[in-house]
Amino acid sequence: MGEALSHASYPGVILGVLISALLLGNGDLWIWVPIMGMVGAFTTSLLALYCIHYMEKSHRIRPDSAMCFILSAFFGIGITMASRVQFTHTALYQQSVNYLYGQAATMTDIHIVLYGALSVLVITMILLFYKELKAFTFDRDYAKSLGLQVRMLDTIVFILLTLAIVVGIRSVGVVLMSAMLIAPAVAARQYTHRLIYMLLISGLIGVLSGLFGNILSVELTEYLQNLYPKDRLAIPTGPMIVMVATVICIVSLLFAPERGLVVRLARIAYFRYRCLTENVMKSMWRIGKELWFSIDDIARYQMVSSFYLRFIFYRLSKQGWVEKRGDKYRLTIDGIHRSAHIVRLHRLWEVYLADYLGVGAERVHRSAEEMEHIITPELELELTQLLKDPKVDPHRQPIPPSIVEEAEL
Repeated sequence: MGEALSHASYPGVILGVLISALLLGNGDLWIWVPIMGMVGAFTTSLLALYCIHYMEKSHRIRPDSAMCFILSAFFGIGITMASRVQFTHTALYQQSVNYLYGQAATMTDIHIVLYGALSVLVITMILLFYKELKAFTFDRDYAKSLGLQVRMLDTIVFILLTLAIVVGIRSVGVVLMSAMLIAPAVAARQYTHRLIYMLLISGLIGVLSGLFGNILSVELTEYLQNLYPKDRLAIPTGPMIVMVATVICIVSLLFAPERGLVVRLARIAYFRYRCLTENVMKSMWRIGKELWFSIDDIARYQMVSSFYLRFIFYRLSKQGWVEKRGDKYRLTIDGIHRSAHIVRLHRLWEVYLADYLGVGAERVHRSAEEMEHIITPELELELTQLLKDPKVDPHRQPIPPSIVEEAEL
């Protein structure tokens, strides 16, 4: 929707420029062009929104099809009008092009006042209707059950969206405005699960994108001009703002503390490493608690390379779970207790599946192999109490005592 409305604002910009020229001639255009351009952009964006809803409800056209049609139609009309203005009002055409691609460098004090006022208006409306917008955005039916005016909230949301587009098109342009609608929100979503924090973080990311986009545009342009004085090289501000927002977004997607892809892959790798470590210790405990094992002995039971197993045993020896003598390894006293605890969790879960849930004894092993690595002490205590501290598993194998029972013994 943001993409469609941002493109639909362009014919309004051209209309605003033409109306300014017709009403004022050549006087005070520098003041009225930005005002009329914003009014025109706002008007055609709302008109495009009405057309999209009309096509959906009256002609049963799919929302994506309606938005694509309105986007292309309105933007095509705007380009056609601009091609005419290019010859009839050349100076005004240059100002209208600024809205197409964005040009923050030519913004003046009047733009600061106008866009600042619109920004304050958007923030104020969000603060006033935050609870209602939150309920409406996440669950329309729930909002209706609370007696909220869903149609009115719908209107408020799209007015806010349209105002945000009007504020942004002058700096980043109609073509790139959708990126500034999406990138800060996507980046902010990686750091929080709460809407209020997401709004604040996305706003901060938008500010940083605008700040560093402007700075980099100026500095890189100056650097290129010094490097290639004969060429007229320049880094446009609008695309640079979007590039900064994109970089922030990509870094957030990769390295956010909880949801970042690299962080999640690291957690997955560590969990697999921990599972393999516990499986190695469990294999040593089952075969013989006090026996010495070579890498090849354990490799028969684990589907990993010998090199990785050597790393596993190196880490286990550093942690005090195993001891090394030559090329062989043996569980330490602490390692025996730790391995017995893993086996206990495995067999407790088998008892739970077989006796409490009625799963066949021949089908419980696979689930227990997975669950033994994630059962917490609290869950272990609950299972022990629920199953009345069983002593054997469904395969009639003894269940090692808990750490507390071992200490008492």
